[in-house]
Amino acid sequence: MPELPEVEAVRTALEPLVIRKRILHASVLHPIAVRPQSPAAFRRAVEGQNIRSVERRAKYLLLKLDRGWLVVHFMLDGRLTLLPPIEKAPHSCVSLALSGRSPAVLGFVDPRHFGRMRFTNDLAKIPGLRRLGIEPLSAEFTPSALSTLLRASRRPLKLFLMDQSRIAGLGNIYSSEALWRARLSPRRHSNRVAPAEVRALHKAIVGILRAALECCLAPPPDFRDPQWWFQGLDRILRVYGREGRPCRRCGARAPRGIRRIAQSGRSTYFCPRCQK
Repeated sequence: MPELPEVEAVRTALEPLVIRKRILHASVLHPIAVRPQSPAAFRRAVEGQNIRSVERRAKYLLLKLDRGWLVVHFMLDGRLTLLPPIEKAPHSCVSLALSGRSPAVLGFVDPRHFGRMRFTNDLAKIPGLRRLGIEPLSAEFTPSALSTLLRASRRPLKLFLMDQSRIAGLGNIYSSEALWRARLSPRRHSNRVAPAEVRALHKAIVGILRAALECCLAPPPDFRDPQWWFQGLDRILRVYGREGRPCRRCGARAPRGIRRIAQSGRSTYFCPRCQK
C-alpha cells in the first residue's frame, strides 16, 4: 500500500501536468471505484470542472476542483496514469478526459478494485479524512507533540504508529523502519517511552519519511507507464522484508537476525538484539 512518501511523490509529479485542466468527460468502467456514488452522479459532479490544485492528506490524494474535491485512496494496488486518448491502460476503473493542446486521459487503475476515486463537496464528509491525526512532515509534528500522543496510549509502539488517528500517513513499512532507526521494540508500550527515546523516535520518523520521499522522486512517477512503480526503495530499507537476514546495525545473525512477528494481522520486522 502506498504510504505518505509515495502519495506525496505522486502529488508532486502530477500537479504540473493537470493543474488548470478541465475535465471534459468522465467514464466509470468499474462502479465500485466511485462508491457510494453512482457512476451517473459522479459524472455529473465532475464534468466541466477545472482542476485547481493537487494536494495530499496522509495517504489520500486530493484534487481540488472549482466546486468540491476528487478524493483518491490507492489502497493496495491503485495508481494513476496520464495517457493519450487513443491509449487504454489495463484495469482502468475511472477515466477523466482532460482539456489541453495535447489532450490526455487521467486514469485511475486498480486491478483488485480496492481503491477509490470519489467526489465530495466537503472533505469533512469523508470518514477516513475526518479521523486523521497529525501530519508527520508538518511543523506541528514536534517531539513535544509526539510525547503527548505517546503518553495517552498503552498500545504497542508499532500499532500506535500505524494508527491514522494519531499520526497520519505512516504505514507498515515506514513504522517498522522508524522503530529500527530509534532502536525501539515494536512491542514496547507507547506510554513507556522515555523522553530521550521520544526525541530519537521523532527524528527517526521524519528521517525515514524524507529519505523515502527523496527516493520516490528519483526518478519521479511515470504516469505514461501503467506498470511503473517506485524504484530503489530497497536501498533505504533496513528491516522491512529482511526476515532471517543479519541486522545492518548490530550484525546479529540467525536465530537472532531480523525477526518477523504478526501484530494485528500485519507483519512487523525488527532486530531483537538492538531494539529494546
